[in-house]
Amino acid sequence: MAATCLLLTYASSTSAQTLNLSAPEEVGATLTAQTSDKRITAVWVEQAPTLDGDILGDEAWAGIEPTSGFQQSSPYDGQPASERTEVRVVFTDETIYFGIVCYDGNSAAIIVSDSRRDSSMNDADSFQMVIDTFNDQQNGFVFGTTPAGQEYDGQVVNEGGARSFFGSAGSGGTSRGSGAGFNLNWDGVWQVRTTTGEFGWSAEFAIPFRTIRYPDRETQTWGINFQRNIRRRNETAYWAPLPRQFNLYRVSLAGQLTGVTAPIGFTGNLQVTPYIVGEIATRDATPNRSPLALGDFGTDLKYSVTSGLTFDGTYNTDFAQVEVDDQQINLDRFNLFFPEKRPFFLENAGVFAVNNGGSASGQVNPQTELFFSRRIGVSDTGGQIPILGGARMSGKVSDNLTVGLINMQTESVGGATSANNFTVTRLRRDLPNRSSLGGLFVNRQATGAQSHGNDFNRTYALDGRWGIGQNGLIQGFAGRTETPGRDGRDHAVNISGTYNSAQWRLISGYQENGEDFNPEVGFVQRTGFRKYDFGLRNTSRPTGLVKLQELTPHMSFTRFWNFEGIMETSFVHLHFPVEFRDSTSVGLSYDIRSEQVFRLFSVSGLPIAPGRYDFNELTYSYSSNRSAPVSISLRATTAGFFGGDIVTLRPSLNARYGDTFNMRFSYSRNEIDLPSGSVVTNLASVRLAYNFSPRLYAQTLLQHNDSADVWSVNFRFGWLQDANTGLFFVYNETEGLGGFVPSFAGRSVILKYSYLFDVLN
Repeated sequence: MAATCLLLTYASSTSAQTLNLSAPEEVGATLTAQTSDKRITAVWVEQAPTLDGDILGDEAWAGIEPTSGFQQSSPYDGQPASERTEVRVVFTDETIYFGIVCYDGNSAAIIVSDSRRDSSMNDADSFQMVIDTFNDQQNGFVFGTTPAGQEYDGQVVNEGGARSFFGSAGSGGTSRGSGAGFNLNWDGVWQVRTTTGEFGWSAEFAIPFRTIRYPDRETQTWGINFQRNIRRRNETAYWAPLPRQFNLYRVSLAGQLTGVTAPIGFTGNLQVTPYIVGEIATRDATPNRSPLALGDFGTDLKYSVTSGLTFDGTYNTDFAQVEVDDQQINLDRFNLFFPEKRPFFLENAGVFAVNNGGSASGQVNPQTELFFSRRIGVSDTGGQIPILGGARMSGKVSDNLTVGLINMQTESVGGATSANNFTVTRLRRDLPNRSSLGGLFVNRQATGAQSHGNDFNRTYALDGRWGIGQNGLIQGFAGRTETPGRDGRDHAVNISGTYNSAQWRLISGYQENGEDFNPEVGFVQRTGFRKYDFGLRNTSRPTGLVKLQELTPHMSFTRFWNFEGIMETSFVHLHFPVEFRDSTSVGLSYDIRSEQVFRLFSVSGLPIAPGRYDFNELTYSYSSNRSAPVSISLRATTAGFFGGDIVTLRPSLNARYGDTFNMRFSYSRNEIDLPSGSVVTNLASVRLAYNFSPRLYAQTLLQHNDSADVWSVNFRFGWLQDANTGLFFVYNETEGLGGFVPSFAGRSVILKYSYLFDVLN
């Protein structure tokens, strides 16, 4: 790794010395200098604007000087935005307001898609902002909307992380594990209204100060940036311009919001969110059993200790009964990963994230998460373990010191599972230039009459990040676990380096997990290995070629060894994707794989004998313009597979009618032919959604998985209120196929209601 660190340092320094030799690098350097000049001043007003989306017709906005001057990142980086965008900011004693006017010379061509809360805005005209309230240039809150009035929010940690080699730095998306990167599941209390007209469209955001966290001082200076998407042109533009390798989460290059006077000390923020749920369930495994009526209730509490530090409490924690996991087919011998969905664990989830460098392989499942909240109250098989209650303290105690503390108590389940107490402690100190140092402690201790003194598990870790200039980053962690009876190698080490410029992205890393490394309140895909990976990607935007937007050829290499020096997995990936200006894309990839199997395992019922397997994969991909009313994608793979062959087809179809109706059909078919036999697996799903308004919707998810011999349906009707609370009606059914009756088969009807009481306001 020393060589990797030296390479990154050298690349960062030489890129500065040779700046004028590359046009894209020159643009990036210019943008960095321009960012420091971006300022917007908020104005205090006695009378709040009328929240109806009408900026141009509201006298409350008439005397406020707007800021503009957005600049493209794509398709023509460095050029002025094709349409004018104006932003105004005012605030009262309790709320800050953002008034946005998105002018459009062809308002009839504005594209809207799904208006449900937190649905993707990439395929519609949209506006987003990131607010770095502590001005630490690493973390922030994101708020966004579309012309349909969609509510979109989330939390940025470590500038979106570096979790994916194939995406841009800080590519974002729903966070995994402990919440590193971008936590889309965070839901704040705020409102937005929009209106459209011949001028284009406009939006008003009303964000109460109690919804966000900020320094405990009266006069605030926040980092801020704004992003506008004009979808028909596949255009992305920023107020504080960004080099094309970065996105909105790059808060270290944001502009400044000044003039804000926020309430400090006792902020008057006490929110109580009770829920009540009723369920009628039957089990097909016991067909003669009468329907079982169940009921439950619980509550979450939120209190602002200071403007930057929050206390959360929970009793009988909400298990997100209205959410269901997407089914997956496991084609290897390692664990599948299912993300956290329970509301209590999503608030400030990124505080507990340990720096875990991105993978050059671009794999979906994380290799190692030292803390994974889904391990609390959920068994290895996905069953619920009742959580009696718990508390969390999280946030910033100063401008650069973040703290997190969780204590949860679960109940015993029959005679099989004892009650457990979980404690998680996290400290992180932010340093200049995207750097930080931190520590983590996780403890699980069995409690109650069924417990034993040696029934515990502990995890200790130190982690850090070191930013090198604007393009370089080194990050990693060192940890160990303590488990009675496991006294061998119980350590884990991870270090990775990334260099990311407009043209080149390089990532290299090393990780090892001892065979007795056992974070029971974490997620580990495999243990007893050493791993090295390396990836290189080039990005170019050729001119003169018909409608080509971007070429991103890349390669990566990943290899795992055990501690005896025997190779376990080797993976070489070569990929050449092409994107056109309307977002249509095609790609061709070639993979070279080797697997050493030490113990017999099975794939879809076919046994895989121990031995070494070498095989290659060829994958073709196509995706049409995603913003069109109907779009399709196809991924086809022909490959060797553990001594045999596999052919995989993954087509999908998306259709929409405005922002009202959305449909997605996806299908995965694997034809597997091995020496031990042949099998065909099919996994199909259909998602249908009808949006009566941004806060009133009905949706259905139908899944068919013949690999697990099950089919399932989930129907959900939601009437949303603040912070994703509200009324939900849910119908769930899971059945076996061909006479097979799984233990989790059954059907249920659930009615759930939750409401957020803002007690002191």
